[in-house]
Amino acid sequence: MLRAVTSRPLRKLGFLTIGLFDPDDPRPGHESTLDIIKLGEDLGFDSAWLRHRHLQHGISSPIAMLAAASQRTSRIELGTAVIPLGWENPLRLAEDLATVDLLSGGRINPGVSVGPPMNWETVKEALYPDTAGAEDFSYRRVERLLGFVRGDKATDFSGAQGVVEVFSDRVEPHSPGLAGRMWYGGASLRSAQWAGEHGMNFLTSSVVKAEEAEDFAEIQLSHVRTFRKHHPDGDRARVSQGLVVIPTDSANAEQKAKYAAYVEKRTPRTREPQGPARMLFSPDLIGSSAEIADQLLAHAAFREIDEVAFALPFSFDHPDYVQILTDIAGRLGPALGWRPVS
Repeated sequence: MLRAVTSRPLRKLGFLTIGLFDPDDPRPGHESTLDIIKLGEDLGFDSAWLRHRHLQHGISSPIAMLAAASQRTSRIELGTAVIPLGWENPLRLAEDLATVDLLSGGRINPGVSVGPPMNWETVKEALYPDTAGAEDFSYRRVERLLGFVRGDKATDFSGAQGVVEVFSDRVEPHSPGLAGRMWYGGASLRSAQWAGEHGMNFLTSSVVKAEEAEDFAEIQLSHVRTFRKHHPDGDRARVSQGLVVIPTDSANAEQKAKYAAYVEKRTPRTREPQGPARMLFSPDLIGSSAEIADQLLAHAAFREIDEVAFALPFSFDHPDYVQILTDIAGRLGPALGWRPVS
């Protein structure tokens, strides 16, 4: 029998997808992602989140995808987890985010992170041919974006110019409320503290930096508590957890075999911290919804959050995602105390 006992009953149920596509025929993959988001809304999910992938066969323009999704849905919140700001101009991104937020009716939840773009040495000449050595990839880049989203001055000039041109001193359009839905995706104590001090929401996922321990749940719990300790809202500050869960309740035999092979291939990296940065990956959670619920209810960090964005496996097919989402909404979510939006 499924249990629904946790210190914080699950209030918001979301999912995260990378949106893979065939490079020789990319449209079907993008359409599949939009269909999955619409399915999520129909199943009662509270949020759908898109990963961000540059120079890969995954979604490279999540804001454009969220704009499309906003016109096919009416209720579900739409997020990014996360936009790496090293690839972005904060002023231009603020314009895009506000535009899509207004079109969606205030449903956008932008998640961001900082640091140099992946494979920086091989891509910097294409991305910043004239300014690579001067680009600032620190938290200051997030601060600039937050300021523009909040409506801070972007220029000293405003007013009429010429016959018909009228200029604003802030980014336009401005979307009231968007600043309160900005998230930071962090994997370290420093990032958790910074996000809290700057009043952002906090995304914590299936990878953390092993700084004080080598137990994933213990590390993630320390990040959640550090974030809330430094956030003005304290224990009420929003945290979303993004572990990989694969319920198999309604999966057929072929799907179960595929899922098991996927998890087996990824499990070795969860046994110890990886690389010089000592990044530690959480094991994928696979099994019946009852089994996964038991594991989550025993997870130290999960017990202190009430929002999730469960990550869909990267390389599965559309019918697999339909099955997984249906089981999450119909079985796993309720086992964790969640109820779908009526």
